[in-house]
Amino acid sequence: MTAELVRGQNHPLSQVRLEIRISAGSPVLAAATLGDEHGTVPGADRVAHPGAPALPGIEVSTQAAADHRLAVDLAALPETVHRVTVLLALPERPRGPLRFGAVAAPRAAVTGLDGTEIVRFALTGLDAESAVVALELYRRQGAWKVRAVGQGYAGGLAALLADQGLPSAAALAAEVQEAVARSQARAVPAPPPDTSGPTGPEEPRPAGARGSHDAAGARGSHDAAGARGSHDAAGARGSHDAAGAAAPGGPIDYTHPGRRRHAAPPPAAPQAAPSAASDGQPPRPVAGDAVGWSLEERLYNQVWGMFEDLARATAAYRSAVDFADSRLEKELDQALADPRVRLGAAGDAAREAAQTRHAQLVDQARAAFDRDLAQLTAESEVVEPALPPACARWDNPVWHGYRVPAAPPMALRLGDLHLPESAPLRIPLLARLPLERGLWIDSGPAPGPDDVFLDSADTRRLAMDAAVALAVRLLAVHPAGELTVHVLDPAGSGAQALLPLTRTGAVTVPSKAGAAGVADVLGRLTGRVDLVQMALRGGAEESLPPDFDTARQLLIVNDFPHGFDDRAVNQLRYLADEGPAVGVHLLMVADREDAAAYGPLLDPLWRSLLRLTPVPDDHLADPWVGHTWTFEPSLVPLGSGILQQVLTEVTAARTKRK
Repeated sequence: MTAELVRGQNHPLSQVRLEIRISAGSPVLAAATLGDEHGTVPGADRVAHPGAPALPGIEVSTQAAADHRLAVDLAALPETVHRVTVLLALPERPRGPLRFGAVAAPRAAVTGLDGTEIVRFALTGLDAESAVVALELYRRQGAWKVRAVGQGYAGGLAALLADQGLPSAAALAAEVQEAVARSQARAVPAPPPDTSGPTGPEEPRPAGARGSHDAAGARGSHDAAGARGSHDAAGARGSHDAAGAAAPGGPIDYTHPGRRRHAAPPPAAPQAAPSAASDGQPPRPVAGDAVGWSLEERLYNQVWGMFEDLARATAAYRSAVDFADSRLEKELDQALADPRVRLGAAGDAAREAAQTRHAQLVDQARAAFDRDLAQLTAESEVVEPALPPACARWDNPVWHGYRVPAAPPMALRLGDLHLPESAPLRIPLLARLPLERGLWIDSGPAPGPDDVFLDSADTRRLAMDAAVALAVRLLAVHPAGELTVHVLDPAGSGAQALLPLTRTGAVTVPSKAGAAGVADVLGRLTGRVDLVQMALRGGAEESLPPDFDTARQLLIVNDFPHGFDDRAVNQLRYLADEGPAVGVHLLMVADREDAAAYGPLLDPLWRSLLRLTPVPDDHLADPWVGHTWTFEPSLVPLGSGILQQVLTEVTAARTKRK
């Protein structure tokens, strides 16, 4: 059971390897101090912060983000450390820092390595403070405990560090803020001064970076780009360095910022590649070159690091082009406004000079963007083959050696993401498991390849194919018998697409057709949710019936709302809201327009689900940098028998387990 702490409460810790997860309504920086038995921090070398993120036993992120995951190994801390203080601060801005009272209350949670929450704490009651002590992990008589603190500081990070007993607290606070600013800087340089044109030199506008998303999808759950990252959606991501800038007017180093990776506490990670090759070229990418306790987690974090790098690089390029366009428009307006140079050779020369400066700025930005893309493409080429089956494409050879796992993975691939400026580069969209949100695959009319508009029949077939591929992937990544699949297909229109599941016996719970089948399946699943919730609230998990199916449940719904009456609609909404917390997950194949007769009644249901599409579609909005990502589903190649092969292994393992 998770302990919900209030300010001042403490709770014992039975594990020494932990994660501290932070979620906030605005980008924050996270840091940790290591204090002695009196709580005093002797020096800056006992502070883990974005400029120096790794200390023995503790590692933090190198940037400001809305979600953080801090790795803690209490056994690896020096003997003189008796207190680990986790602190949050708002990054400074040109107009001054925000205050916590103006954003949503941050939340902190201490979890085990498997993601199980031990305690959680909401930092409420903050107002003018811009820095806050969130939690303390402290040692008492050889045992460790966690205390919810929530002490805010209106004087900001400097005041907080000074209260920890740190000498030169103000200088250290400035160093931390500078490190955060460097990681977010994406300024476009001005060209050398030009006195020949009608205007003087003008400083470009920086491409202001904002804090990180919640995936999601994806944010999240750690689903990002439309899915929440725990994230989670979002979550523990790889650390990043900003590109260095040269002196004003001089050459600029646009080399892709190499993300520094720091090995987590034991077990140790492989040595990261050097920050630069001996010939001055960018470092060769290495699969798993990110923070994390295991290779799987390092690959997961590396993928999200690639996503963030592509988002930043694209935002920088778009900002540079916008600046060049704005400058061109301004110079042309000024040239045309002066009657003396509007016509004739002088006017032509002014316009030509403005166009030349515009082309130079755009070419310079494109060259920098191309170098970033080349580095990310090289990284993708080594990361993609190294991904485990749960995160690999269906055409990855890893599936041909598939065996049923002994434990579920930490994430699942839902598809790929890309941006129009970098269409060949695909970044996997990963969702943390267990799923915190249901999935909705849109079966409405959609544009297809070669600008051919697909009608409802085509998209319904493609949507069911995508749903079956996702269901098979979910079955494949769970241990034998730990995922039970239910299907609601009242009219039987999805029977052909469902053949891989029904023919192999992967769907072990038969359902009736029509409204009777809908009522039967929904009644059983809502009853299961009620029973588990009552058991958890009463602390009586062991008293569930002996024949109770403890496996997670996946409900595939096709042709909604056909066969659904008002009671069934309410039951479906209930499952979408309450099911994920007790292991009941929803995968809907539906066209929003088909349910228009229900009016706004179903709006909360659609908002609670992560919308996916069976064809490439640019619909996933990323509030971090304002991009709209194109999503491509993870489909099985035509003619491939991999689904049949995987399902044969799954059913054989289930039979053997019985």
